[in-house]
Amino acid sequence: MEKRIQGRSGSELTRVVITGPECTGKSTLTVLLTEHFGGRYVPEYAREYIAGLGHSYTRDDVLHIAKRQVDEVNAATHGLVFYDTYLIITKVWLDVVFGQHPQWIDDEIRKKKIDLYLLCDTSIPWEPDPVRENGGEMREKLYLRYLDELENCNCNYEIITGVGNDRTNRAIGAVSSWLNSVRHI
Repeated sequence: MEKRIQGRSGSELTRVVITGPECTGKSTLTVLLTEHFGGRYVPEYAREYIAGLGHSYTRDDVLHIAKRQVDEVNAATHGLVFYDTYLIITKVWLDVVFGQHPQWIDDEIRKKKIDLYLLCDTSIPWEPDPVRENGGEMREKLYLRYLDELENCNCNYEIITGVGNDRTNRAIGAVSSWLNSVRHI
């Protein structure tokens, strides 16, 4: 496992974001981590919102999603919270589809409200569905964009590889390592 994790102390709140390209098991992994560790699960808002639009999404729709993501992160006050995606995906989505994103998204990411990101790689095979747009080469390009964003923002992250139980166990190990590093500071 490739790691770039630094401990943080003094917080009764730990936020973990599961991120990565489409169809990399983020939602499943978020639920499994919540079940394993307890805590709270925050589902992906974008998927449900886009599926319910009844028309093609607009830049305003994506900005609405971004604001909802910030509200969900700000609503947490204590405990362990697992988020199925967050602003890095939304920032890249705005850049790829609309050519730019607002500065406030960068500002929010740099506030370091997220303690740990788990970046899911593309080991899981692509499965199309009505909401997914980016299979094939684009999926790999997006993975690299997310990785660059995590690096550029100096975020704590671990890359999660593998499939099935192997992937789940790697994610559990990453969260356990994070929690242990925080307890020992």
